[in-house]
Amino acid sequence: MRTQPADTPLGDEFHVFDTTLRDGAQREGISYSVADKLAVARHLDALGVGFIEGGWPGAMPKDTEFFARAAAGELALKHAALVAFGATRRAGSAAAQDQQVRALLDSQAPVVTLVAKSDRRHIERALRTDVTENCAMVSDTVAFLRSEGRRVFLDAEHFFDGYLFDPDTAIRVLDAAVTAGADVAVLCDTNGGMLPLRIAELVTQVRERTGFRVGIHCQDDTGCAVGNTIAAVQAGATHVQCTANGYGERAGNADLFAVVGNLVTKLDMPVLPPGAFAELTRTSHALAEIANLAPDTHQAYVGSSAFAHKAGLHASAIKVDPELYNHMDPTVVGNIQRVLVTEMAGRASVELKGTELGLDLAAQPDAVTDVVAQVKALEAQGWSFEAADASLELLMRSALDGGAGPERPFTLESYRVITEHRADGQVVAEATVKVDVDGRRVIATEEGNGPVNALDAALRAALNGSRPWLEAIELSDYKVRIMSPGGREGHGTDAVTRVLVESTDHTGTWTTVGVHGNIVEASWIALVDALTYAALRQSDPAREVDTLVAP
Repeated sequence: MRTQPADTPLGDEFHVFDTTLRDGAQREGISYSVADKLAVARHLDALGVGFIEGGWPGAMPKDTEFFARAAAGELALKHAALVAFGATRRAGSAAAQDQQVRALLDSQAPVVTLVAKSDRRHIERALRTDVTENCAMVSDTVAFLRSEGRRVFLDAEHFFDGYLFDPDTAIRVLDAAVTAGADVAVLCDTNGGMLPLRIAELVTQVRERTGFRVGIHCQDDTGCAVGNTIAAVQAGATHVQCTANGYGERAGNADLFAVVGNLVTKLDMPVLPPGAFAELTRTSHALAEIANLAPDTHQAYVGSSAFAHKAGLHASAIKVDPELYNHMDPTVVGNIQRVLVTEMAGRASVELKGTELGLDLAAQPDAVTDVVAQVKALEAQGWSFEAADASLELLMRSALDGGAGPERPFTLESYRVITEHRADGQVVAEATVKVDVDGRRVIATEEGNGPVNALDAALRAALNGSRPWLEAIELSDYKVRIMSPGGREGHGTDAVTRVLVESTDHTGTWTTVGVHGNIVEASWIALVDALTYAALRQSDPAREVDTLVAP
């Protein structure tokens, strides 16, 4: 099995067609601005996809503006062709006079995707016309666009459901398009109800009956969009339509990154330009940022957990040979292997995690034993280290140092937090900390919008001047989870609180954890670990720190 793309991409022999900006934008919670759409297109082009469907000009004002700005020079594509999406002419009209068809030409996109009904039930009930007129609508519009110099792909909407209901009608629609000059007949599983073996069977039948070049467009309503897409390719489809991270209406579409990952590493198909395959993970995360959605940590190939190992049995095997529990080298797609240390961890997990963090635990077996015992005991009380690498590293360093651990930037004498609800409705927290800093007793009091914010501000005030690096540290995220005894999520008077604090100095991000029956004390523990780790970073500012998101 090859896990590196070949030197020469397949080019027009195989199409990677992205429809994030049209079909992907239909996902609930996504609303791209025109600037967002331009940014998405640039990322996709840099990755090397062959076609970028920008939207429906004439029907959507933002899409019309997007194409206008692209044509004006704001989108200089190096690899991809820009595609405009639209419908065929209306029944009983002429393609040249149809405003929607004219809008496709006005977009100046070199490629047009036409959507057409291929299910007789939709033709008769939704369009309220007959099959003959529907086919004329397809052939007339394709021929007109071709005469205007446009390349045309046909999206045969509801194809698989329509083919199973009335195969002859579905084939007639494809024939109308291809005979008029369409390059590809894209078979759409619009309702997303197909399964891979059925997809492969039907794609094979269509190719045998027609000899046409076919493509595939799958929705994910059965959770099989990626599998259906790959099955179609194995049955002869040479055009795949996908969206970044599987964005799309309802359950979404076939995930571009999983589809491309499978095509390259499992089917030995070089579908991206040389060097681009290693940008899969970075591109996925960049597009999630633009969509204002958290990256899916468990996404195939590009998720931060895609190559993360938690079970001790896995870690033992990986220690011998990483390929024993990885289906491929994660660095090929720009990802990394991670070992998670939890109550399930054994000695191998701890040793591998230490190596990942730059610590040689294998040389000190007693330290490994200590870390394993501490992690198991703490996680039984509600602690969680798999999302808090910084706290885990401090624990490991403490075991290596015989319990001393990294030097903390201060020693606590006491802290106090008061929350005041004022007559005007304003709620203000006030925190006072008493700490020893370099042999000096320092007392600082600060206010904040909550007890943790006030406590953080007071601690910073106490350290101000003696720790100049503290100015660059910010708290970037704060998560709270209520846990019942034994680490289970729960509630009640016996519950404990787990706090995860994410910190950044703008060159790296790290997460720390604190657990206690009192939320303020849990937060304090996490805050102290965060600043201790920040102090540790000063001795090696170039060290890499991965952003970790709590589950």
